Amino acid sequence: MRSLARPLLEIINGLERCLVPGVVGLLRCFAGLVIGWWIYVPIHELLHALGCELGGGRVWRLEIAPLYGGALLERWLGFVEAGGEYAGRLAGFDTAGSDAVHLMTTGLPFVMTLLPGVWLMRLGARRGSGLAYGAGLVPATAPFLSLTGDAYETGSLLAVQLAPWSSEAARALLIGDDVFVVARGLAGASLAWWLGFALASLVAVAWAFAVFGLGCAVATRLGQAPIEPLARRARG
Repeated sequence: MRSLARPLLEIINGLERCLVPGVVGLLRCFAGLVIGWWIYVPIHELLHALGCELGGGRVWRLEIAPLYGGALLERWLGFVEAGGEYAGRLAGFDTAGSDAVHLMTTGLPFVMTLLPGVWLMRLGARRGSGLAYGAGLVPATAPFLSLTGDAYETGSLLAVQLAPWSSEAARALLIGDDVFVVARGLAGASLAWWLGFALASLVAVAWAFAVFGLGCAVATRLGQAPIEPLARRARG
């Protein structure tokens, strides 16, 4: 149970360390969070494209909202298009039907959880730097933030490897990068396909914990041990 609670404990303990200056500390954490998110989004999306290309796939349209530099990146990279429904989305790509390439496309951005994510979050907390803590918090917790998106897509790609959900019809319904869109598409579907949806969601949760755990191992290896709560002074 402690392992399952580790992500939340690290966040709480880190925030506690950064709030020692009071309101100023909170503002620094918030500023770090905003800056970290603004930087993280376009890098995350570009890593999706890189993952596809490295795996042997092809990318022709990557949507990034103007708020996150989409208009600027559109000038430099021919496959980037400013706009779209989401902060960023790989909207036009081909994996040549390979689930392995698809998994690499979906998963490559989460190398940022391994480094600098958890490492930076712990470093910032240990030094009481709200800016560093907030900036590191974004990539560190990205696997959990993506439970309705990339994490679910990863889970669905793994779930459809099993015979009950390996048909083309089941794959078309279950695989997706927006869990709410997938759920709407399953309206009226058989119980078996809803079970596939549940399995994909459970795999997504397990995957998120696994990626965060690997990030913790990397951070510890690099000298940033888990964030523990501040020592409490005994009352006299």
